[in-house]
Amino acid sequence: MKRFCAAAALVAVLAVPLDARAQGDPGAEALAASEMLAEATRALDEADGAASRVKALSQTVRAFEAGLRAMRVGMRQAAIRAQTLERDLASREGEIAQLLGVLGSINATPAPVTLLHPSGPVGTARSGMLLADVTPALNARAAVLRADLEQLAALRSLQNNAAQKLQEGLATAQEARTRLSQAIADRTELPRRFTEDPLQTALLIASTESLDGFASGLSQIAVGEVPGSLPGIESRKGELPLPVEGRILRRAGEADAAGITRPGIVMAAPPRALVTTPAAATLRYRGPLLDYGNVAILEPQSGILLVFAGMDVVYGETGQVLPGGSPVGLMGGLGAPGGAADDEIVPAELLDAATEWTQTLYIEVRQDDTAVDPALWFKTDKDE
Repeated sequence: MKRFCAAAALVAVLAVPLDARAQGDPGAEALAASEMLAEATRALDEADGAASRVKALSQTVRAFEAGLRAMRVGMRQAAIRAQTLERDLASREGEIAQLLGVLGSINATPAPVTLLHPSGPVGTARSGMLLADVTPALNARAAVLRADLEQLAALRSLQNNAAQKLQEGLATAQEARTRLSQAIADRTELPRRFTEDPLQTALLIASTESLDGFASGLSQIAVGEVPGSLPGIESRKGELPLPVEGRILRRAGEADAAGITRPGIVMAAPPRALVTTPAAATLRYRGPLLDYGNVAILEPQSGILLVFAGMDVVYGETGQVLPGGSPVGLMGGLGAPGGAADDEIVPAELLDAATEWTQTLYIEVRQDDTAVDPALWFKTDKDE
């Protein structure tokens, strides 16, 4: 009888289910991400035959970026769910052991013996009724435990498979970036607005103490400039796409950790993210500048300059007219030249919402030689 009382008490203790099932499906997320990476790989194989290799490869690199982000999200969800299950199982280890002991004891005892009770027929009848009530609950709880253990095993397998897919995707993404760099180097069809005077550029950099001063003197470095202007972007004011996939970290005028304010915005972006031109523009300058790192200065129309600073690699040649959506550079990261890996691979236990956004791009807009809020020109989440 003590065994049945213990079983009844155990059912009451275990009646509270384990943590609710995860809202998302890590398996579905990982499968979708795997398909995205497979599609990007197919696109990479076809890109060399495209009419515009640079455009095709740019789209392929962006596809890899999306697939890799989705794969990391799937891995993060799987890791979180697995950790939740492990914590729940560990916290209920004693209860689970008692449950398994009771089930094992019941299964090991012949049914006629189980129904006998020292107090006689009435006690035996009560014992049988209690057993009939308790056993289904015990079996149901055992089924829940079995499902949790099976889910944990499936999640571990998913994590291993996803890690392999992520590794393969990172390697292929780096190949896509390499092909893109080569395609840009081979590109000869772009028109030129002017030829850069390297001596004047060096003198301007040496005499410049601020971005304002450098931007004001850009006309000094141009030789044989074609008169006129590009069609312009006035009609697209407030609707220009941001140059990199990421999120705004600081808006114009907001102080950074050191208390420094700038008139531009700072975007957080993933490692090795592709930076593109939001509109057709003349590349007025490319290279290191002051404390901004590698800088690209674009002129989409006369009197307007777009400044992108903080890239690891800058594409193009000064004086070229870059089409809208054309690559202008790559962000840095562990995969930067001289780094140890092609991309940042973060252990599952460290994956969180902020892990991916480790690089920063500074964006400044200058109109008539004055810095203005980039939110006036770019489509951001300012209205959300």
